[in-house]
Amino acid sequence: MSAELSATPASGIQQLSVEEANILAAELRSQLRQGLVPSSDTPAIERMVAGLGDTRGLMRLTFAESLGAVGAAAVPTLCRALQSHDNVTVRRAAAKTLTLIADPAALPILLETLLSDSDPVVQGSAVGAMAAVGEQALDPLLSVLVHPKSSAMQQGLASWGIAFIGAKAPEALRQAASSPDARIRTAAIAALGEQIQALGDDEARQLLLTALDDLDSEVRAEAATLMGKLQEPEWACPRLLPLLTDSEEQVRKNAALSLMKLGAKDSLPALKASVEQEEQPSVRLVLELAISQLSK
Repeated sequence: MSAELSATPASGIQQLSVEEANILAAELRSQLRQGLVPSSDTPAIERMVAGLGDTRGLMRLTFAESLGAVGAAAVPTLCRALQSHDNVTVRRAAAKTLTLIADPAALPILLETLLSDSDPVVQGSAVGAMAAVGEQALDPLLSVLVHPKSSAMQQGLASWGIAFIGAKAPEALRQAASSPDARIRTAAIAALGEQIQALGDDEARQLLLTALDDLDSEVRAEAATLMGKLQEPEWACPRLLPLLTDSEEQVRKNAALSLMKLGAKDSLPALKASVEQEEQPSVRLVLELAISQLSK
């Protein structure tokens, strides 16, 4: 059988036959076992990227690991595949391979992919690759939150990426927590947990306290949730109790749930008083759940 490669009309990215893929994968596995870096010339990289379209998961893994070993030299071809390949399997694998390389040069294409690719797995994998880059990915991810055409899913994925970066970008995250845009403040507050716990960041802790009084209810709700995750009941509970009478339902719910997670039995009188005054059935259910759990 011929060892020549054919090109896919839609993208210009090459394809491998089953036999070609088997031969190439065997060569690459041998090189990796010996600690050798596969060839980084353009034809070799294109052959490995073509292998990302293989239907066999272990075969795709071999090509991805080999491209990861090649590193930055493989980024342009991977980005081209991510942008234009008509095979969704290749686009997914290209994004996951860029996660292994974590090259900031890929950020513009990864951001474009998040905002424009039709496949949610590709979008999620693009965010994973952005998060792997670290601090340099924070601003692009934050931009998704305020992009006028971002979907709720895209914003959620971006928020996940921001939270993943977390303590890797403490100063940038603190700045985001003070952004004039409430959506950015919300995402930044949600990501401050590791910074507070792992780094003992007092400035981040103060930003969290400020967020409890934020004019935007989504920021207050996110801050209330984070208070429950920090597992510091003596510090958190006195600050959560006032939120049981907040004007917004979600804030009241999140405050009650956090008190429950913290095992704050001292908050039972306030919870019982709140449930008697609560007019919203959905909030009453949460308050009653917290009371039931804390009364055990």
